[in-house]
Amino acid sequence: MSPAQTLDVAIPSGGALLPGSLVIPPQALGIVAFAHGSGSSRFSRRNQRVAQFLNQAGLATLLFDLLTADENTRDVVTAEYRFDIPLLARRLTDAVDWLSHETVSRLLAIGLFGASTGAAAALIAAADRPHRVGAVVSRGGRPDLAGEALGRVQAPTLLIVGGWDTDVIALNEQAALRLSCEHRTVIVPEATHLFEEPGKLDEVSGLASAWFVRYLSAGLRQSGRLE
Repeated sequence: MSPAQTLDVAIPSGGALLPGSLVIPPQALGIVAFAHGSGSSRFSRRNQRVAQFLNQAGLATLLFDLLTADENTRDVVTAEYRFDIPLLARRLTDAVDWLSHETVSRLLAIGLFGASTGAAAALIAAADRPHRVGAVVSRGGRPDLAGEALGRVQAPTLLIVGGWDTDVIALNEQAALRLSCEHRTVIVPEATHLFEEPGKLDEVSGLASAWFVRYLSAGLRQSGRLE
């Protein structure tokens, strides 16, 4: 089998250029863009681990920074950007548009994987690009912060929460009630917010992989690329 293609990319968003890493396995079934959580970046070890799992399942991945280097430096001190959901959602939406036009990715169905506040950004982007985003997965996310966009999401949505993350479980259950799309909430037993317990992040990765393969490869079949 041919090796995966790995590309360093820069995604334009407003006046910013957001660095990222694009990995495309041979005969990719779809592509998943990651929206990291509070105070994180494309170098998040947790998201990189999930991305590797998805790559092994035949899914391309895009890990990129939602904040510029200057914004991130300021955010470390002030935390002013990590909860700026409109900004994060706008930049993720720009990444969706970029993937839709790039030669290496434009034929692939797009999925969004959001962690923490990134989950809200993913849901807003899905609501704003209903014909481009084919599936959403939230890991320990704050979908409640997506607000009115929840009712506009059309992409099948999987909400994954740790069983010991009780406050976030409640917020996810409230958000799920506002979703009219196909959706499912999965509670991973004996896991905290970051799924740091042995084997728990792999469990998250397996759930996310199955969800994306199911819905993004369905998009390929509808387009005639997958028999």
